[in-house]
Amino acid sequence: MAELQGFMYPRTPTGRGSILPDPPWHYSGEMLTVEFRTDPANVAELLPDGLELCEEDPGAVAIIWADWQSCSNNFDELLDPVRSQYKEVFVVIRCAYEGQTWSRAAYIWVDKDYAMARGHVQGYPKKMAEIGMTRPVTLGKAGPRLEVGGRFGATLSTWGRRIADARFTITGPAETAGFVNGHPMLHSRQMPAIEMDGRESLNELVTMRGYDVELGPVFAGEVELDLFDTPTEELTRLQPLEMIGGFYRQVANSMHGGTTVRATQNPLA
Repeated sequence: MAELQGFMYPRTPTGRGSILPDPPWHYSGEMLTVEFRTDPANVAELLPDGLELCEEDPGAVAIIWADWQSCSNNFDELLDPVRSQYKEVFVVIRCAYEGQTWSRAAYIWVDKDYAMARGHVQGYPKKMAEIGMTRPVTLGKAGPRLEVGGRFGATLSTWGRRIADARFTITGPAETAGFVNGHPMLHSRQMPAIEMDGRESLNELVTMRGYDVELGPVFAGEVELDLFDTPTEELTRLQPLEMIGGFYRQVANSMHGGTTVRATQNPLA
């Protein structure tokens, strides 16, 4: 009997049917970052055991809209765009663990199944959503320019209900695209035991770093953010107390493997 192939399920005779191609994975895209401050208690309640609030600016949060094109190392997806293009929104908080400051995606939504599956491998708690972003243009009037006065909108909806809106107007260049998402990422890979008795088959902290990183110029601006309550989401628990700012940037990087920071807690026999 032939060995089944594929990086992730479903594993098949050739591996072509797997939801994910083998790494490395390459990403190119545009990111709209909205930073604000909430009550630090709202951040603390999102941290699992062993992680603590940062001492500096503990209530800082970023909501990031991203429009990505991604592919594997054979680049076949670029000739089949439905497999390479997706959008995502992620809510980033910061935490402290063993004396180091980390960034952490507390919530994240995507609009393609392969992006969701890839996130689960990496420890991102991805869910499906409907996401919209204004795209910049270099010709015509049907979009903003990446220049002072350029206006952008971004939306996030789940199950037919809007849960977040952002509006961003460029005021000028900036040195950095904020600070909340500026640290190594620390994520949780989790899977309940099949007995569903409260134990975990997988429960570990992991980190991943990109390589071949390329960063475009940063555009800062004025930003507005609205969060909406729905039956299936909890974003309104992070209601802003103070807006910090908005940033737009083109980015690219590649990813392969990561590092287990803390091994599975209470592993099953």
